[in-house]
Amino acid sequence: MIRISIGRLAVAATALVLVAGCASTTGSSGAPASNGAGQQFVVGYSQSNNAEPYRAQLNLQLEHYIKQYPNLKLLPIADAAQDSGRQVSQVQQFIQQKVNALIISPNEPAPLAAAVQQACAAKIPVIVLDRSVNSDCYSAFIGGDNFAAGQKAGQLAAQLLPNGGNVVELQGILSDQPQIDRDRGFRDGIKSNPKVKILANREAKWLKDNATTITNQWLAQGLKVDLVYGQNDPMALGAYLAAASAGKQKSIKFIGTDGLAIPDGGIRAVQLGQLSGTFIYPTCAKEAADTVEALMTGKKVEKKTTLSIEAVTPANAATLYQQYDFSNKK
Repeated sequence: MIRISIGRLAVAATALVLVAGCASTTGSSGAPASNGAGQQFVVGYSQSNNAEPYRAQLNLQLEHYIKQYPNLKLLPIADAAQDSGRQVSQVQQFIQQKVNALIISPNEPAPLAAAVQQACAAKIPVIVLDRSVNSDCYSAFIGGDNFAAGQKAGQLAAQLLPNGGNVVELQGILSDQPQIDRDRGFRDGIKSNPKVKILANREAKWLKDNATTITNQWLAQGLKVDLVYGQNDPMALGAYLAAASAGKQKSIKFIGTDGLAIPDGGIRAVQLGQLSGTFIYPTCAKEAADTVEALMTGKKVEKKTTLSIEAVTPANAATLYQQYDFSNKK
């Protein structure tokens, strides 16, 4: 006869409960099977590159908005540092940790596809921010209208050069959908002024230092540049630094995109006259937090959400800076 003490049974039962409690509680749809009282859902986020000011601000805002929901816990944000292989590993680690929800800002669309499929197979809801991924097995995509951002920048360039002129374009990572859409939009926007010509374009990978180097090269080659379009503000400001070092910052106009309300961001640069204009591209942080909470509590969410773009001009820059300044948020 096998004898098992009541105490040992109690210990075994407790261990089973603890093991079950560590597992992801998602049903077949990717949403939680139940929302027990006091249950906390763990969220993983893989960011494409913390070094970009836009993404650093996104991180701060996401941490803030996630904290507004006591039932959500955001793990330390994983930084892919523009390394797609590293980002795939980060996503796979989150899957192994059995997070309840996964947020991804893809570095590139193709390499992340298989990892997103793995998360989908593990019944983990995936929220994709800003940049697309080559898979439709996600719960929600949230991003701004990149074509509109480029188009508005092109229209502004056409207005700033009424008699025509030469434009150079500093591009993000060429394979990124935002880069592709902003480029298409910009080329469509300048059509309103046939005298405006794109003289050169180069990949600067969204980085200020790269943009400075490339612009220095263009100026050293003797290119007559009338306007620089940087697909984000750091690249536009990198070009401004290069022009300033050559004493040409007053003869060249600069346009960016991002419109961050931070001391070295695009809105302040418009106020200072360094940029002729920029466009506020939403961080999507609040919408991401709201979407995660909705998914965790069994609510339906939109498969795709596209947020609008707002122009920053010398006339409205001060007002917009106050409106979007996040530094006073608790």
